[in-house]
Amino acid sequence: MNSNSQSANNDIYPHRLADIVGTAIALLTLTLPVFVIAHYSSTNVPNNQQPLSYNLPMPMK
Repeated sequence: MNSNSQSANNDIYPHRLADIVGTAIALLTLTLPVFVIAHYSSTNVPNNQQPLSYNLPMPMK
């Protein structure tokens, strides 16, 4: 084997910081919208539901 060639054991990924930053960006992308929606959604939303029952006019005889 040539002494100038790199060994197979030296295949450590040199961009570990890029992996960490990419993971942080992915986590922020997935979690930040949930927190923003939860923060800006109001718990005091007025109840504008229509009543479920109503009176029908009686037919004339």
